[in-house]
Amino acid sequence: MDGLSASEQRELASRIEKKQMKEFMSMYSRLVQRCFDDCVNDFTTKSLVPREEGCVLRCVDKYLKSSTRLGERFQEQNATMMQSGQLPSR
Repeated sequence: MDGLSASEQRELASRIEKKQMKEFMSMYSRLVQRCFDDCVNDFTTKSLVPREEGCVLRCVDKYLKSSTRLGERFQEQNATMMQSGQLPSR
């Protein structure tokens, strides 16, 4: 970003922010769909029954923990590859 003008930097930052928001919303949508499909199956009441609520809580917890772990592993692998010279530095 050093070679960019102030307006180009603002434009780039805006685009990055929009992309991050889109990715977050996509992840959130997948989480909701996955946990709903796996846990909610009683449509006779308008609220979750205790069994469904527990399932949703476990599902969300597992999804978030696995996403966090996946991100950590990706960072570890990236650092290892950078140290061994397998990725070009910029």
